Order: sequence, then structure tokens, then C-alpha cells
Amino acid sequence: MSIEPINDKQAVAIHAAKYVKNGMLVGLGTGSTANYFIEELARRQKDERLKVTTIASSNVSMIKAQSLGLNVIALAQVAEIDLYVDGADEITPDMTLLKGRGYDLVLEKLLAKAAKQFLVVADKSKLVERIGTNYAIPIEVMPMAWKAAKHSLEEAGGVGELRQNVAKDGLTVSSHGSLVLDMAFDKSISEQTLNALINNTPGVVEHGIFYGLTSAVLIAENGHIEERWR
Repeated sequence: MSIEPINDKQAVAIHAAKYVKNGMLVGLGTGSTANYFIEELARRQKDERLKVTTIASSNVSMIKAQSLGLNVIALAQVAEIDLYVDGADEITPDMTLLKGRGYDLVLEKLLAKAAKQFLVVADKSKLVERIGTNYAIPIEVMPMAWKAAKHSLEEAGGVGELRQNVAKDGLTVSSHGSLVLDMAFDKSISEQTLNALINNTPGVVEHGIFYGLTSAVLIAENGHIEERWR
């Protein structure tokens, strides 16, 4: 028995869950919208006898999925997954994403790359003309190399600092032990160029620009779901 969505985040998550078929290996995102997706998968497993295996993008999602009875395995066990569903902080018209304002962008990008289909779920507020419109770009860097990496990014026009922790009494450390630089770049640099530039910076572990990875964006607005496919 389906449930009546209480907000746009839940509506788009339930819509995305319709793409999950029996026997699929499904990547689980992290965040409020992803939580609704996990809950809907668990409901379908219980009510519709849906059989799925999942891989979580964070410990938070793993714990939630397991608490609801979903089977969760590690990414190390597979090379490819059928479907990955997650949110984004920004989405451009060509479906480039900004992700990773939390602490799990490395695994999120691994899942996005490994997925046959990557569906992004969001509300209209996440749509922007250019990456970096509302947020700096999170860049995970090796602790021993953060100064060198920051210098290289500054030479390319980047401006930013290491991210402080919530209490402002220390530095943010990612799930994989990296430090995080939050950097802004000139608006004239294209997402494709910026993606390549950061990829080629020594000391960078991973960054929040998801370029060329999105299969479709599902946008919710006042209960209506718009699908944008690549």
C-alpha cells in the first residue's frame, strides 16, 4: 500500500523508487531526500516483496537501511551497480552537480560512476545556471598536502580556506580522513574545465563537481515531478 507524500522531497523520493526492480543492486544516497527513498524501498520490500540489495554512501544511510530491514553490502564486493539515487546541492542545465557539502563525497562519486543509472532527486531550489552559485566547491585533500594543493588551486584562480568543524574549534575531517577545502572560482571557468583542473591537482583526493555522471534529474515542485533525462 503506497503512502501519500507529505512534501516535495518525499514525493520525488517515492517517484524515484518506482525505477527499482526486483534483483537490482541499488546505491543509497545520504540526506533528507535520500532518507525518504530508503523508507520507500523498505516499504516496497515489505508490502510488494521487492527483492533488492543495497550499498550505502555513508554510515548514516547504512544504519538507516539496516534498521528498516534492507540488505546492505560493501562497495568493495562489486564493480558495478544497477541504480544510484541521491540528492545534490546544485544542479545546472546540463545536469552537472555540486555535491559533498557533507562528508561523503568520495563514496558518493564512486557510486555515481559505478551505476548504470544515476538518478538525482531534488526540489526546484537546487537548480542553478552554474556550479558554485550558492556554495563553494568542497575539495577533499590529503592532510599532508593541503597547503600545496591549496596553492595550486589559488594559482588557477581559486579562493577559499580549510573548512572548520561545526563547533569552530578545529577542522572538518571527512569520512575518509581527508581535510576539506571550500573553494570558489571565477564564473568564466566552465564546469568541464574546472572539473579537469581540480582532478589534475596533486594532493586532491576528490571534489564535489559531478560532471557527466547524471542519467536523469527528477525535480519536485508542489507535488509535481518533472523528469529530465540526458
